[in-house]
Amino acid sequence: MLHEILLSLSGQPSPLFAFSSEEDVVPENAFPLSPPEKALLTSLARLSRLHARLREHTSLISSSHPSIICRAVSSAINAHHLGGFQRKILEVEKAILAEDSAYVGGYGIVPLSTIVGEFSPWTRRLEWLWEVTRFVLPENRTSSAHGCTGSALIDYLRTESQTGYLDLEEIALHLITVAESAWMRQLSTWLLYGNLPIFGKDDFFIQKDNSSQMDDSSSIANFVMQTSLLPKFVSLHTASSILFIGKTLNHITAKRKGATTGSSDSAAPSVTLQGEHIAHLASLGSPISASKLSNAVDSIRLSLSQSVISKLLPLPKILEILSVLHDFLLLGRGEFATALVSHADARLIERHRRPSLLARRVRAQTELEGLVVKDGDVIHALAHTWAELYSLQNEEDPVDESLDLARDLVRLSITDSKSGHTVAPLSDEIGSDLVAEISDVSFEDLLFPTRTSLSVEVRAPLDLFLSTSDIAVYSRIHSYLLGIRRAQIRINDLWKHSFLRKSYPSPWGPPRSNTPFGQSKLKLGRQRDNIRLSQMRPVWATSSAALFVLSEIGSFFQGEVVNGCWQHFREWIQGGLATATSSTSSRPGTSASLKSRYSDSPIEGRVDVDQSSHAAPQRLDPETLTVAHRRYLSSLVQSLFLTDKPFTEALRSLLSLIDHFIALIIRLESVQKNMDLETDEGVVDALADYPREETELLEALRTARMKVEGGIRDVVARLRDIDDSRSGEGRKMFDLVKHARATPLSDRQNGSGVNAQICQYLPRKTAGVDQLLMKLDFGHANGSLGTTAPVLGDSFDME
Repeated sequence: MLHEILLSLSGQPSPLFAFSSEEDVVPENAFPLSPPEKALLTSLARLSRLHARLREHTSLISSSHPSIICRAVSSAINAHHLGGFQRKILEVEKAILAEDSAYVGGYGIVPLSTIVGEFSPWTRRLEWLWEVTRFVLPENRTSSAHGCTGSALIDYLRTESQTGYLDLEEIALHLITVAESAWMRQLSTWLLYGNLPIFGKDDFFIQKDNSSQMDDSSSIANFVMQTSLLPKFVSLHTASSILFIGKTLNHITAKRKGATTGSSDSAAPSVTLQGEHIAHLASLGSPISASKLSNAVDSIRLSLSQSVISKLLPLPKILEILSVLHDFLLLGRGEFATALVSHADARLIERHRRPSLLARRVRAQTELEGLVVKDGDVIHALAHTWAELYSLQNEEDPVDESLDLARDLVRLSITDSKSGHTVAPLSDEIGSDLVAEISDVSFEDLLFPTRTSLSVEVRAPLDLFLSTSDIAVYSRIHSYLLGIRRAQIRINDLWKHSFLRKSYPSPWGPPRSNTPFGQSKLKLGRQRDNIRLSQMRPVWATSSAALFVLSEIGSFFQGEVVNGCWQHFREWIQGGLATATSSTSSRPGTSASLKSRYSDSPIEGRVDVDQSSHAAPQRLDPETLTVAHRRYLSSLVQSLFLTDKPFTEALRSLLSLIDHFIALIIRLESVQKNMDLETDEGVVDALADYPREETELLEALRTARMKVEGGIRDVVARLRDIDDSRSGEGRKMFDLVKHARATPLSDRQNGSGVNAQICQYLPRKTAGVDQLLMKLDFGHANGSLGTTAPVLGDSFDME
């Protein structure tokens, strides 16, 4: 029986144990055993079944699992730990055959309890190993089904190592060493050569982005990071640095191949594999420490930045693309926004202006409702915008390189109505959480009656600095700011309609006005003009109030937030220090700092710079600039209230009401002109009833005016709520703790001397919303806001 027990423990089928059933029992007819002996053999039956199952399951994982890490762990379980159990069986068998007194008693009797006690610790170990293998590949899955990922297995083993059993802790630490060694082999291939691992690349946290097109001039591929495949001991910032290093090396390799085939304009910088890079990775012991891994990656990145990356992506090129983003997507160039709005409106009028169609649009929300916009309309509007900007240049002016670059990179396209974004960032991409925090209220359908988005085409090697999520954030900010600027432009244009503002054309003069018929005509004209002026007075008051509110909000966003933050960020990049004037000025947000920012003197050198960011480092590597740029974007989003959904909803509603309001005014002008033609010139349209239409328009205009005033009150009230909440909670304009994932500089504070070389960029503290409310309150006290202006009555004087 001892022979059968040892054979069954080795995984061989034996009649001693019923392997055909799922229960660990001893058959009744196998051997003539007493009940105590059967009870003792039950634990051995459990051990025998676990050993057999582990052998079978680990063989299946090692041969079919897609993850190299899981395969390595499974092979280690089979070879090392199950092999140890097999060696234990041989040791017991050898001791019994040698009649060792520890196992063999008097008369050559081997007590069954001794055998059971010798193997009892292995029951706990094999049960734990069985749980590990079932975590890797559950029993209910087939061999072709994918089990867990390598990162999930590493995290599971690290959690399981925290146990009170020393033997289980040793096994877990050994498996962690095996798993992390396999993961480090994949990582070293990417960090040292810029290549994805040949085996198990689908399990690596860096993947090739097949959805994006390759660069036209070379075979440079785009790579993205999947945070779901990232082990927990790797911080998000360390992962972004790993992605940056590998992408850089891959770019250099691709450019060198292009140079050999003659398809590249510039030769790629040479890369020498430094022995110290390998030493940094080799020094990492298991279990891998997050801080040591971060220091090793930082050392490799800084070494490459000082030798290679600075040549591949120099600082002037980064400043150049940032200037384009500020000038055109953040509306730093006011003429670009004005030209884009005017040509977009002109294109719509050119294609869709039909008198019969416009006559039936009285009840439309906007005059552009129901119009179909095609890609050609959008491209045509942007092309004419570039042409107008080029026409503004003089022959004596130097060549505008920024405008040339913008024309080459900036794209205006129709957005997919399902996704809502031209650039759909991956959910696992760095910075995508900032996109998710932005309010889902869309401003993209204000320029055209369909969703359009202005974006920048990021080409290699600029994709090392700008991600898809960054461009998505810029596009959202652009549509937000352009919606406000467009409403300002359209309300301002109302004052160009002379027919509505005054008696136009001018009344008759002598000699026709001296006749009785002429005097009667002039009297009727004056009565009609007085009625219309009385009717339009509240309309112009509401228009002035809306223009005032939008102008103040727009100037605050554009001047205080966008331009102020950009000047601060650009000075930090250039390493400029504050001048003596700025060092004596007050803190950001006061009247003194605002005056200095908007004075006629140059802005450079006058923007307040935080004391902690005065001393810029001598060398700024692109990866550090990427982190700083993400902080800059985060502060912009917060300062523009884009994360406050109630405010964006109130502002979006106000902009839509203003569009409807303006459309009614323009339609009223057309109707009144036709009425004057009928009355004065006798030009009669038998198919139109202009007096009835005028009455309907005046009633609709009265309703729209009241809605606009309500929209103004809602926007101002929401601004007060924002001011109250931020002052009551002591919050800043941006919260660096909340955006730790989007701005992962906080995890670099602790560490060695490597982290001491990292530049810490702190975004500019913009003025609080209380400054904007002070201006709005001043307009309210002077009657500029429609809520208290006496001319904004509840009804028109129809007499």
